[in-house]
Amino acid sequence: MHQRSSVNDLAEQLRRDLDRYSPGGKLPSSRTLVERFHVSPVTVSRALAQLAAEGLVVTRPGAGAFRARPGTGQTPAGDTSWQEVALSADGAAELVPRTVDASGVTVSLAAPPPGVLEFNGGYLHPCLQPERAMAAALARAGRRPGAWGRPPLEGLPELREWFARGIGGGVTAAEVLIAAGGQSALATALRALAPPGAPVLVESPTYPGMLALARAAGLRPVPVPVDPDGVRPELLADAFRASGARVFVCQPLFQNPTGAVLAPDRRAEVLRIAREAGAFVIEDDFVRRLVHADAGPLPRPLAADDPDGVVVHVGSLTKATSPSFRVSALAARGPVLERLRAIQVVDSFFVPRPLQEAALELVGSPAWPRHLRALSAELKARRDAMTAALAVHLPELALPHVPSGGYHLWLRLPDRTDESALTAAGLRAGVALTPGRPYFSAEPPAAHLRLSFAAVAGTGEITEGVRRLRAACDEVF
Repeated sequence: MHQRSSVNDLAEQLRRDLDRYSPGGKLPSSRTLVERFHVSPVTVSRALAQLAAEGLVVTRPGAGAFRARPGTGQTPAGDTSWQEVALSADGAAELVPRTVDASGVTVSLAAPPPGVLEFNGGYLHPCLQPERAMAAALARAGRRPGAWGRPPLEGLPELREWFARGIGGGVTAAEVLIAAGGQSALATALRALAPPGAPVLVESPTYPGMLALARAAGLRPVPVPVDPDGVRPELLADAFRASGARVFVCQPLFQNPTGAVLAPDRRAEVLRIAREAGAFVIEDDFVRRLVHADAGPLPRPLAADDPDGVVVHVGSLTKATSPSFRVSALAARGPVLERLRAIQVVDSFFVPRPLQEAALELVGSPAWPRHLRALSAELKARRDAMTAALAVHLPELALPHVPSGGYHLWLRLPDRTDESALTAAGLRAGVALTPGRPYFSAEPPAAHLRLSFAAVAGTGEITEGVRRLRAACDEVF
């Protein structure tokens, strides 16, 4: 029997057997189901994921699968009725021209000239990518019956379930949409939540690609400063009152570019402030899988603590795999989910099924946790190598925060440094740099530099790149 048929047959058999269990009752273990039905563990996992996506079963990591209680996976416990006002309100007085400066994005996408070390990259170097595991996953996925057919518009149920489990907090597969990478998901969220001409609150500094997306949608980015503990709640409240914005975009975990993690006492404050403003929070959880080996336990996504549908969550596999492995998830509660779905369908129809199937194969394989462990150790080693080299060769550059996740450092340059001149001098010295100006939606408070340690071949290139940066600084300072 083909695997796809086996999954569907097993799911149907389990549906028929559910009446044997009381609501909340535990189903047989995966090992028992494998032996009883003579199928593989992967088939069992995917069949249970189908039932979970239908709201019939609840899976709990480490505990097993349980028959869902009445109402489980249906109406959220919170109150999302406020969204009817937020989604229809348009207080914009004048539209914003949709002129887009993509330079802040292309600087991290373009390959540097030969011989130039890439300190400006936004993705993992090929030596850090799980190339063999991705190739094997794609090969297995391509051989599945139906793998080249049309997928469900919302995404494969099993993949939606996997993303939902990763978010936690009762988020269900029915509240997840599969999207083609984080950038596409952010674009969908911004278009869904704010009409052209409207203000949108953004962290300052923040990811240039998000600023470009906002401006492309005709939105007006309004900066809210961050410090080492993330966005400042009192300034966030002030910005909502002053601007009338109904959207705030943030990166609570290892923020780009500062590396800040939103402090525990600020998490509830941010949600409360947004809720009182009748506003949405777009949570860009882009590097959760790029944690360093010394990070300790990570905070949950904001979406896990949000029953009222304030948070629209964006998570992605791309940063931890390859720039071409563009699979991400949008998660939301309430009527906004249908608007997100409609915009995504109109824009792109769906994410290609072979890529979704490959994602399932990858994250379900033993190679996936091995890759994440190895990546965690390597990122820590690279971060330590770069901070050590900076301390020796460039002690005059301020490094206010050393992150325990992500792939870059955020440096403050000496007063009155010309960022453009330093970037040009860096290229002459053989190192590609990312200036700080594109990360600010308004006038920056100082000159900055973002240095990536993930896009080069190893720690030797990191040390050499810092030496070249020293030469560039000597030319400019």
